[in-house]
Amino acid sequence: MHRIIANTRLSPNVNRLELEAPLVAKARQPGQFVIVRLGQGHERIPLTIAGVDRAKGSISLVIQAVGYSTKALVALKEGDAIQDVAGPLGHPTELLEHGHAVCVGGGVGTAVVLPIAEALAERGVRVTSIIGGRAKEWVICERELAACGQVQPCTDDGSHGRKGFVTDALKELIAAGGVDAVYAVGPVPMMRAVSELTRPAGIHTVVSLNPVMIDGTGMCGGCRVTIGGQVKFACVDGPEFDGHQVDFTALQARLATYKQFERQAEDHACRVGLQG
Repeated sequence: MHRIIANTRLSPNVNRLELEAPLVAKARQPGQFVIVRLGQGHERIPLTIAGVDRAKGSISLVIQAVGYSTKALVALKEGDAIQDVAGPLGHPTELLEHGHAVCVGGGVGTAVVLPIAEALAERGVRVTSIIGGRAKEWVICERELAACGQVQPCTDDGSHGRKGFVTDALKELIAAGGVDAVYAVGPVPMMRAVSELTRPAGIHTVVSLNPVMIDGTGMCGGCRVTIGGQVKFACVDGPEFDGHQVDFTALQARLATYKQFERQAEDHACRVGLQG
C-alpha cells in the first residue's frame, strides 16, 4: 500500500497527489510514468511522475478527474492509500544537451513537461515554457516552471497572461529564431499543431502520447501507435516520440474508440453510488 502524504487542488478538476513510493522515487527519470490501481475493482491508470522527493521516498502524480477511477483518486485524503503503483515505466526523456528548449504544456500536460523543464535547467539549457488553459484557474505549475526559466502563460479568455493558444506564442518564438528543441504535452490536437509548426524549421520536437494503456509491458497491444509508418507501443517504446513521425490521425481514432464505454462505466458507477 502507498500512503497519501498530501492532496493539493491545482485547478477545478486537477489535483496533485504526493504518495509514498520509495523504490519508484529512487529509480525514476524525467519522462517516465507509473501505472496505479486504487484497489480491487478499479482500473489500471497510467500517470506521468510529475516529481519526486527521494529524501522522503515519495512521488507526485498530477491527475485530471475525468472518469470514475480518476475521480476516486483525487478524492483521496491524507493517510489514505493506493494499493498498486507499478513503475517507473517507459523510456526517459532524451534531453537537449545545450541551447534553447521550449516546453509547451496544455492543461494537465503542463505537469508532464515540468520534470522535463527541471532536468533541462539542471543541465544548463535555456528553458522557455509556454503553458495554456481555458482561464486563469486552469493554468497549473506556473510557479514551478518559473524556477526553470521564462514562462509565457496563455488563456483562451485572456484572464491570465496572453490571450490565445500556446501555438500562437510558439509561432512567435520560432520566428524570432534560436529554438533548438521543443517538448510538447497536452491534447492531441495541440501536440499535432505544435509538430506542424516546428516541421518547416526542422526543430526537433518531442511529444508524449497517451493512448489506451493496460498492462504497461507491451503485452496487451492497446497502446500501439504508428511512428514513421511503423507500429510502436507507447508503454515500452515511448511514451515520448518524435512529433514529426507520429500518425496523429490514427492516434485520435484510437483514443475515441472507448469513449462510449467510458461514459457507460461512469454512469453505472454514479447509479451504484447513489443507490448505496
